[in-house]
Amino acid sequence: QVRLVESGGGLVQAGDSLRLSCTASGFIFRSHSMGWFRQSPGQEREFVSSISWNGESTIYADSVKGRFTISRDNAKNTAYLQLNKLKSTDTAVYYCGASTVVVGARIGSLYKYWGQGTQVTVSS
Repeated sequence: QVRLVESGGGLVQAGDSLRLSCTASGFIFRSHSMGWFRQSPGQEREFVSSISWNGESTIYADSVKGRFTISRDNAKNTAYLQLNKLKSTDTAVYYCGASTVVVGARIGSLYKYWGQGTQVTVSS
């Protein structure tokens, strides 16, 4: 059974940091790129960041570049998203996904597996 479980969300103040984790099971983690997306109420899910299967290539949305860092540990079947200098506009449910496009992808439809999401709320 394929599972992606996100954790690490919470309520923080603007300027604070969080580290999100996404732990995978039921598929070959190291054969997939991993991505993070987010969705705010009334908005479409938007791309945040992705990382290639081996961690050597990363992609970021312009809105988070320089503040967020994606990483992965294939030995632990886990992907991470470090969120620094958080803003109120970062408030959303954050989802991780796994894609067979091994170099990473911005498009949600290229992701095969999804987690249930973790809420990040940033108060100003």
